[in-house]
Amino acid sequence: MNQIKTVCVYCGSGPGNNPRFVDAAIALGKAFADNNVRLVYGGGSVGLMGAVAKSTLDHGGSVTGIIPEFLRARENALTSVQEMIVTPDMHERKRLMFERSDAFVALPGGIGTLEELVEQLTWQQLGRHSKPILLANIDNFWEPLLSLLSHMRTTEFIRPTLPINVLMADRVDDILPRLRSAVAGKPAAAKELAPEVARRL
Repeated sequence: MNQIKTVCVYCGSGPGNNPRFVDAAIALGKAFADNNVRLVYGGGSVGLMGAVAKSTLDHGGSVTGIIPEFLRARENALTSVQEMIVTPDMHERKRLMFERSDAFVALPGGIGTLEELVEQLTWQQLGRHSKPILLANIDNFWEPLLSLLSHMRTTEFIRPTLPINVLMADRVDDILPRLRSAVAGKPAAAKELAPEVARRL
């Protein structure tokens, strides 16, 4: 059985206006540390990004931050992580985040979070990888996106032959079990996107 050893978390560089968003990020960081799962994330120390990373570290976990040079100051790169990778641009950042992760979780966030999430959904839909993707639907944050996906399906822009395999969890406690269940029995090769392929996407 495959194991979830590293999880990439996409989330906001701000905290949002609902305290449950920050609470969820902190709880997720603790869950990673408690389960010996390395966090891969965008490298910042602010907002939900900072909350999940600091919580992982505070509870004895391991963190890889990946941040483009132009965002180091803006998102106040978290220097206390075990590994910080500075990339020349966003494309390299996203490629490395993909390569270093066994699964993806989207906490609440803004346009950047949505863009990263949708890119992984697109690659998955096109058969470029089968790593699990999960929406942390804290206080129903992702319901508008789910409605949009349903609308796209109804209007036949998402064809029946192109499934969207997105996992859902309303509670942080359910995130790792659902990711692990999704990879159980799946051959390791099925998850992979070759680096040369990723560079062309």
